[in-house]
Amino acid sequence: MKKIITQFSRIFVGALFIISGLIKLNDPVGFSYKLAEYFSEAVFNIPFLVPFSLTLALFLVIVEVLLGIMLLIGYRSKFTIWSLLLMIVFFTFLTFYSAYYDVVKDCGCFGDALHLTPWQSFTKDVVLLFFILILFANKKLVKPLFNKGLQNLIAALGVVAAIFMAYHVLNHLPIIDFRPYKVGTNIQKGMEIPEGAPKSVVEMTFIYKVNGVNKEFTEKDLMNIPEGAEFVDRKDKIISEGYVPPIHDFTMTKDGSDYKEELLLEPKLLMVVTYDLALADESGMQKVQKLNQEATLKGYKVIGMTNSSVEEIEKAQKKYNLKFDFYTCDATALKTIERANPSIVILEKGTVKQKVHYNDIEGLKL
Repeated sequence: MKKIITQFSRIFVGALFIISGLIKLNDPVGFSYKLAEYFSEAVFNIPFLVPFSLTLALFLVIVEVLLGIMLLIGYRSKFTIWSLLLMIVFFTFLTFYSAYYDVVKDCGCFGDALHLTPWQSFTKDVVLLFFILILFANKKLVKPLFNKGLQNLIAALGVVAAIFMAYHVLNHLPIIDFRPYKVGTNIQKGMEIPEGAPKSVVEMTFIYKVNGVNKEFTEKDLMNIPEGAEFVDRKDKIISEGYVPPIHDFTMTKDGSDYKEELLLEPKLLMVVTYDLALADESGMQKVQKLNQEATLKGYKVIGMTNSSVEEIEKAQKKYNLKFDFYTCDATALKTIERANPSIVILEKGTVKQKVHYNDIEGLKL
């Protein structure tokens, strides 16, 4: 029985690590955004690590895939199981911290393919920890499946394949797009809230200064607020979150007005998406004006989408000789639309028809 449980744990843990790692390896930039969120001042307050988020993301996902492979084939089992134990203890702490303090809404364990709540993520890590502890207690039962030479070859091929995949998706786009803006998605429909969808339940607490002392009042207590009390603040606590549409923070703002309703009706709309113009790849930006000219001749309306300031927009327009208008949108939404900075997205009446990395602009079908 001990041997059966150990081998089941081996297959379960190894397969889950490989699947989870490959999903994140498909989109390491997205995982790096999640790490940056953990490093932010609002969570662990280690902002000096933010610039290294992508490097750390790549390292972690490649190690995750490799450890899964090593466990399945029984390669250096003692080292592998110790590494798995240390990794899962670390991630269990992260997910518990996120859930308990409600600071990170999604750990990014399975990228955009599967969203887990903070407590679901913590539960998943506890289950993994349980099976890894079984492996730890029965390390001697985790035997190699092949001879040493073949074991070395499989591990080496695993590393090479993971690195190649990472290089490919970083210089092009994720192989599989799990995001709300994938090709074929209609943005207007993605923003709709179905009739009868559950609404959020929010508990509001009002703070008033009464005789020089701040006191809290619930909605039921508002009628009992003493005369002359001075309003100070209001705190909202979400008791249960209602339905949130897949696309909920998309705007196309210019000069204080949101033009998304009319722009999303354009039959030929080409968007140059760059969440931060100051960080945009120069070689990619240098291709954009030529693309603008080609697209305009073919009847496209070309616009830029960014979260940069007016000053940054004007600076970029002058630097790259850009002859089209920029509209603003939340940086998180723009990062969700596309991972490259810049990238090109073609819409037909709000439906995503094409998306390309700046390295693949020549492959656009206009």
